[in-house]
Amino acid sequence: MTVLILARDIDPHIDRVVEELTARDVPVFRTDLTAFPKSLMLDARLREDGWYGELANEYRSVQLSDIGAVWYRHPSHFEFPEDMSSTERRHATAEAKCAFSGTLSRLKALWVNYPSREADAVKPAQLDVARECGLAVPPSLLTNKPQAVRAFAEEIGGPLAVKNLSAAAIAESGGVRVAFTRRLDGSDLDDLRGVETTAHLFQAFIEPKEFEARVTVVGEHVFAAAIHAGSDASKIDFRSDYDNLTYSAVEPPEQIIAGMLAFMRAFGLVFGCFDFAVTPAGEWVMFECNPFGAYGWLEEALGFPISATLAGLLAEGTVHS
Repeated sequence: MTVLILARDIDPHIDRVVEELTARDVPVFRTDLTAFPKSLMLDARLREDGWYGELANEYRSVQLSDIGAVWYRHPSHFEFPEDMSSTERRHATAEAKCAFSGTLSRLKALWVNYPSREADAVKPAQLDVARECGLAVPPSLLTNKPQAVRAFAEEIGGPLAVKNLSAAAIAESGGVRVAFTRRLDGSDLDDLRGVETTAHLFQAFIEPKEFEARVTVVGEHVFAAAIHAGSDASKIDFRSDYDNLTYSAVEPPEQIIAGMLAFMRAFGLVFGCFDFAVTPAGEWVMFECNPFGAYGWLEEALGFPISATLAGLLAEGTVHS
């Protein structure tokens, strides 16, 4: 049995799990989709009992029938020759996507996570599913109407948070900029130009907070870290100031664990990183679950065996239905 890893070339999370799999003598075929077609080849033939063939690069190959688990961790897009026209490139991309998704989706393998299930887990759907699973979520508004934002703020009677619905990072001026959560209050609500241009997510800003929590779920295993903010910036969005954060292990209440596991089952996810705010009264309020979230810095800080647990799950290769 071989574990297929579809991920970007530079990702420390992958490196750790590959080390764990290697220690278990589990073969790994790791590639980024950007390698196709320059250095990655797909060759498959339909037989009476399904697709057979191989994935291969210049170093090694793997038979599709030998793949028992797939770790799909946000790989890059296919990359085609620069001399192709934009029309040719769009066509080639669509053809490659159909070929890879159509064959790999038929593997009798565990997926961590299955791409279409990750795609279903967009933030608005997450908030509603979390509510159904018994998890508290902030009062939330989706809108492109500035007047609706002001009415929502008046109803809430406190500050709002505005957050990206999709990617956490935005490509800009040849670089990448993280789109941090913004706190809106008072005069911020006087100038809402730009809200009308697309959909925005506004939520009640949770304060005061005892701490925030990043909870990594691997199968049925739960690893919870309390994140203590030590600066004004990190109290709004802890990602904005890692230098002023401290961490401790924490045990979520049983009903929170049950709610997270129900959430994972509802979306068909095997791996996910949940973000919560925990109030002084002990209420856990869920913000989101990232199906390919980062956990490495907490694994190092607190000694959580997340990579080992994930490697064990992949090595087992149980088909997730």
